[in-house]
Amino acid sequence: MATKKSKTTKKPKASSAKSKTATKTAKKTDLEATKTNTTVEKKAVEKKVVATKYGFLAGFFARKYEEKESILVIFKRRRFYGSLLGEVIGTMFITLLLLSVSLLGVANIATYAFAVIAILIAIYAFSGACLNPIVTVGMMASRRISVIRGVMYIIAEVIGAWLGWLIFNAFHLAGGETAYEIPAMSAIGEGKFWPIAFVELLGATIIAFFFSRALAYKRSVFTFAATVTGGMILAVVVGYVISAAFLGANNNFVYNPAVALMMKIFPTSGENFGEILGGICQALSAYALIPMIGGILGFYIADFSEKVTS
Repeated sequence: MATKKSKTTKKPKASSAKSKTATKTAKKTDLEATKTNTTVEKKAVEKKVVATKYGFLAGFFARKYEEKESILVIFKRRRFYGSLLGEVIGTMFITLLLLSVSLLGVANIATYAFAVIAILIAIYAFSGACLNPIVTVGMMASRRISVIRGVMYIIAEVIGAWLGWLIFNAFHLAGGETAYEIPAMSAIGEGKFWPIAFVELLGATIIAFFFSRALAYKRSVFTFAATVTGGMILAVVVGYVISAAFLGANNNFVYNPAVALMMKIFPTSGENFGEILGGICQALSAYALIPMIGGILGFYIADFSEKVTS
């Protein structure tokens, strides 16, 4: 009988192609891993160079916000508009509270403190609860938020303060002849500019410092709110003591440029246009520019202290 020759089985081409693809993928993965390791090593070397050059101040001005937060990207995010709305609503509540404090005094300061804590807790999830241009400017200067976000926050805060003033004024008008007077800032008299500026600078620095330190406890929103509120109360107490001692009045500070604009800080009369313009410049400097400088100082002092002790 004739024996049948056994047919030799050939390996399928598909299996060979798969092995080649797997080899290429492995090589590509190894190449990407090498590039990644090289990049990590380069960054580590750069950090060491910076640390050697600048010592404990290394990274002091480093960016602390999201890398892609530019003007081309930020307006495409729905959450950003929620943040702006939070700043508007929060500043509106803060304005109502500050106008009430100016009207009723600080006799019930504990009640006001609880109100501030509640506002901060309610708004924090939306925008981080800056609610004050001095804080927003400090956040920008310390690179915790981008410039475009900071500018939009300040605009939102001014709008919120205006809405708060409108609501407060509506109740004033509804009261008729028996209505209370709307709180307003005292006019900056001759020789009083620098004392007022000093009070605003010191108070703004205190508030910004406490806000910066409160960010370390942002996982606990209540602790964050309590820390910020403590700074605000300290600034108010210091302001009242200094104002009473050197200015003879207790309403020469506000520590919030957005709210200050609603409290008639600008002169409405004068002997000539130059005098009115000078008064406007003085008011803007005392209640807006100098407090913002204090906000920057407060954040820088907090960051410097953290660098020294770390």
